[in-house]
Amino acid sequence: MRGKAIEAAWRGQAECLGCGIRETALFADLREQDFALIHLPIDEIDFEVGTALYHVGDPGQAVYTIRSGLVKLVSYLADGGQRIVRLLRAGDTAGLEALLGLEYEHTAIALRQTATCRIPREVVTRLSENTPRMHAQLMQRWQRSVQQADAWLTRLSTGNAKARVARLLLLLREGQGGEQCMLFGREDMGAMLGVTTETASRIVAEFRRTGILTEVGQNRYDCDVEALTRLADS
Repeated sequence: MRGKAIEAAWRGQAECLGCGIRETALFADLREQDFALIHLPIDEIDFEVGTALYHVGDPGQAVYTIRSGLVKLVSYLADGGQRIVRLLRAGDTAGLEALLGLEYEHTAIALRQTATCRIPREVVTRLSENTPRMHAQLMQRWQRSVQQADAWLTRLSTGNAKARVARLLLLLREGQGGEQCMLFGREDMGAMLGVTTETASRIVAEFRRTGILTEVGQNRYDCDVEALTRLADS
């Protein structure tokens, strides 16, 4: 996979100008002349479900722009358990701590088939030093990541278990558009919400039984948004 990604790297760079998520990606505010500052390959890498973009403690050598898919950031606890601290979707950036020369703070794992652009730290640093637009974009990314972390703690780590599951479903629906959402393993849901796998499974089953969730495909559900909103506010 790595060799194939390297072969596509320069093509990937050239396609930055026409990227389908350009307006939300890390290079959103760059102009054509700014790309002349890029002298290292930008790898286009796909990750299968369950594979890691990077692991906690790895040297931070690159940041990753999520082109499509869903990525969980995992923090491992002293007792061997894990806690999912954030979800990243198309347009989000993973591994920003690498820009400070730090090791990765979390393990980033694909929850769905995920397409990324792997951008070497040196590329982003060079652009930031020479392009005010890039520096401003980075500051916005830092601020967004802080806001996401705060929102995660507020929305998904407080209240009763049923309210937490409802909030997660609403969050996943926001990422899909419309009134549908895609679920994933109950173990991951429990790790996101700070509840047991059994509790997450029981609540999802109850939501299906009462019509709050209606399965329309594999792990894809129509959501009763009004009912979920009432539960989320309880």
